[in-house]
Amino acid sequence: MSALTSLRCVACRRDTPQATAAEIAEYMPQIPDWQITEVDGVRRLVRVFTFPDFVTALVFTNRVGALAEQEGHHPALLTEWGRTTVTWWTHEIRGLHRNDFVAAARTDQLL
Repeated sequence: MSALTSLRCVACRRDTPQATAAEIAEYMPQIPDWQITEVDGVRRLVRVFTFPDFVTALVFTNRVGALAEQEGHHPALLTEWGRTTVTWWTHEIRGLHRNDFVAAARTDQLL
């Protein structure tokens, strides 16, 4: 279990700093199946989860949605036949925050 899974998301404001390079280097080994991507200049955490069928992917998507509501932090979710793509980033600061790494680690726990 990752140390990140024991943490909770905290509210961010527009002036909240993004995760530093040192923080990212500390957090990424705890979520090794996630990738950092950049879309429109905004860094995001992305992972594709695979499943045997659409129904199982949808059940997982709904579990991630429930986690998001509980934490007050919401990802982009794409559900397709046999896969769910989860993308975490902090909209308010247009980049990555500790919350995104916490949410990614907690998403991994849902499997």
